[in-house]
Amino acid sequence: MDREVLLTGFGVRTAFGTGADAVREGVFDGRPAFAPITRFDTGPYRTGLAATGGPAAPLREVLAEVAGAAVAMAGLPTGAEAAVLVGTAGDFTGLTRFWRAAHAPGAPGAAGSSESSGSPGSSGSPGAVDSGGAAETVPAWQAETLADTLGLRGPRLAFTSACVASATAITHACRLIASGWADTAICAGAYLVEEENLAKFDSGFALSRDGMVRPFCADRSGLLLGDGAGAVVLESAESARRRGARALGALTGWGAAGDAHHVARPHPEGAGLAMAAGRALRRAGGPRIDYVNAHGTATRYNDPAETRGLRTLFGAAAARTPVSSTKSTTGHLLEASGVVELVITLLALRDGVLPPTAGFTEPDPHCDLDYVPNRPHKAELRRALTVNAAFGGANTALVLERA
Repeated sequence: MDREVLLTGFGVRTAFGTGADAVREGVFDGRPAFAPITRFDTGPYRTGLAATGGPAAPLREVLAEVAGAAVAMAGLPTGAEAAVLVGTAGDFTGLTRFWRAAHAPGAPGAAGSSESSGSPGSSGSPGAVDSGGAAETVPAWQAETLADTLGLRGPRLAFTSACVASATAITHACRLIASGWADTAICAGAYLVEEENLAKFDSGFALSRDGMVRPFCADRSGLLLGDGAGAVVLESAESARRRGARALGALTGWGAAGDAHHVARPHPEGAGLAMAAGRALRRAGGPRIDYVNAHGTATRYNDPAETRGLRTLFGAAAARTPVSSTKSTTGHLLEASGVVELVITLLALRDGVLPPTAGFTEPDPHCDLDYVPNRPHKAELRRALTVNAAFGGANTALVLERA
């Protein structure tokens, strides 16, 4: 019989600041955090807006901050045996700086230059990345460094599945704990707005044209990126009882699915999302859900597909189930989305408040659910579902219950 998986600690950081109160004051108040980006020149791009929380820190420091808060809340001692699972693409800011310097006018190897730049990263190249900076680009290094910083023993894994990366880490941790392969796991994920991804989303015409993110609305024009980092401590009920740890919630269901419909677009009927969520609900013991934290990117293809997937999942009950996209306030957190949105969902359950879909105007005719428009609502919440999707048709779903 599978063991129960409890959540005993968390840490979170968004553009609103660090900790639960910052999330409550921003996300739950329905206050978008989008502002001009000051970290790099946004002149070449269609938008210069994102949800950033000031100057960017090294990704390893941000991960250590939120994971340290989670470990402290859970009361895990230094040297504890715990798996450390991280959703990350690595920290590419050093590489971006290198290529910018290498291709600057007059730089060796740049167009019109008579000098050779040598191999990327060589000490003779302007803007070369030192060995420490180069290591940070390797996702596995982020997991190793975080575990060492926290002083934890156990397996270390990094997940690089884009927007479902940290949710995949959580799903894997749940499997390890439920099956008895591990008693405790720290799952973390982080993304900080940088030029590499802004350029990619800009080239795909995916960024909002008007500086707002309006999921499920007829006049939505795309997503905006955001800073985000989160961490949760998961452990078996036996481990929590043995340590005297307080359960904040229980992860009763998890699921993953890949519909492989398209390299970037979701299946038009939300098939992968419905499949992943169906697996999570079956594991959780039934379809009743009081709230759904949607993927909700405010892009042309995602929102109607997600709506259809939820209708397939819940049937007639879909019309009675509140659904909101907190990306309307935080922006899209990429690899951090799963874990940060799990923390937001946990706060919704514990506070009895539905976070709104901010900036809501007129609904898309193909998006006909209750999207909690603009204002938070008090509600009796016992059980919630949070879903995420990524390029290539990857989908994840987590069912969280109030402790």
